[in-house]
Amino acid sequence: MPEQVSFVTPNGLKKVQEELDYLRKVRRPQAIRQLKESLEQASAQASALENPDLDVAKNEQAFIEGRILQLEQVLKTAVIIETPQTHEVIGLGNKVTVTEGADGVPENYCIVGSVEADPRKGYISNESPLGRALLGRKAGECVVIAAPVGEIEFCIQSVE
Repeated sequence: MPEQVSFVTPNGLKKVQEELDYLRKVRRPQAIRQLKESLEQASAQASALENPDLDVAKNEQAFIEGRILQLEQVLKTAVIIETPQTHEVIGLGNKVTVTEGADGVPENYCIVGSVEADPRKGYISNESPLGRALLGRKAGECVVIAAPVGEIEFCIQSVE
């Protein structure tokens, strides 16, 4: 089965690399030290089975190693989203202004890959219901997405 690509902007790729470097150089050594200290305390107490500090240290180490693997996979499969060449048709990297319905409050989004998605900051994934619905559309068009509260119509005001 082919690997799924990770669409990222140049800035997003830089952030992934920075997080990976931080985890490898700072957090992993800290977690290893904490795990070693917890193991030493547990063996001194002869109660390794009932040592909550040891459990926390193991979980933290596992989380860090898992996150490192995720970030390495993103870097391995990264496809850089270049600055869009067109401002007519919505694609990855475009900034769009939409309204809920024809006369709703304008909301601004940038269409990015799932790695960078952060709706609170205005970055929506191309895989999200709204992102998927907007791809290939133009300003002036409206799209309808299914939501838990029912169908919601979004009208595209502009594409940058």
